[in-house]
Amino acid sequence: MMTDPIADMLTRIRNAVRVERPYVDVPLSNVKRGLADVLKREGYIWDWQVVEAAPLSHLRLELKYGPNGERLIQKIRRVSKPGRRVYCRAKELRPVLNGMGITIISTSRGVVSDREARQRKLGGEVLCEIW
Repeated sequence: MMTDPIADMLTRIRNAVRVERPYVDVPLSNVKRGLADVLKREGYIWDWQVVEAAPLSHLRLELKYGPNGERLIQKIRRVSKPGRRVYCRAKELRPVLNGMGITIISTSRGVVSDREARQRKLGGEVLCEIW
């Protein structure tokens, strides 16, 4: 039984990047779809698509690497966990590594990056940090 599907998605991405896989498949949900959309907009993955399968549909993320094969995703850290939810206002959001990374936030208007949340003045649950 999986208690934290978002942490499972982040772990699958982390493991796939370490062994330099071209893509990774994760079970589909609306929050994961929003997370993948933010990763695409911020330039951490090439693209994502929904793969229809018989029992469950999957989300396929095409991972992105640098011109010499360097990893764009160095670290992924889950911030809000099932046992300890972390919420943040728009004014409290600080750039990760002085803007070199992003924080992904689940807001009332969907899943957005910290830059978009500051622009729209939205707060919410801090899902993860990526750099």
